[in-house]
Amino acid sequence: MRFLHTMLRVGNLQRSIDFYTQVMGMRLLRTTERPEQQYSLAFVGYGNNPEHAEIELTYNHGVASYELGTAFGHMALGVPDVHAMCDDIRANVSQYGGQITREPGAVKGGSTVIAFVTDPDGYKIELIQRPV
Repeated sequence: MRFLHTMLRVGNLQRSIDFYTQVMGMRLLRTTERPEQQYSLAFVGYGNNPEHAEIELTYNHGVASYELGTAFGHMALGVPDVHAMCDDIRANVSQYGGQITREPGAVKGGSTVIAFVTDPDGYKIELIQRPV
């Protein structure tokens, strides 16, 4: 077995595509339109399945926002340089949305460098520094 994708419901599909591709450096991998079922999908990621897990962005037509609830925690992305990634994010959030909610630094009680980012819909993303 392997992890394939995470599905996130979003209020504006193009805004979310722009955030994940322009701010987080992912690629738009494929889209699906289901007008009769009233939803649209966009898959984004750093590569295609099965080699890489993907994020499925789901837009239910006519729904502009969701309550995130308290069960979802965050997604985690391994990046080679958390500080540089946060600099890139800061340079793009005014255009694409999102924000850095925890500045880069060592995790409490450890040495792993992390940061947290929130996407335009409020989903949390942990950046974890990992060698390439």
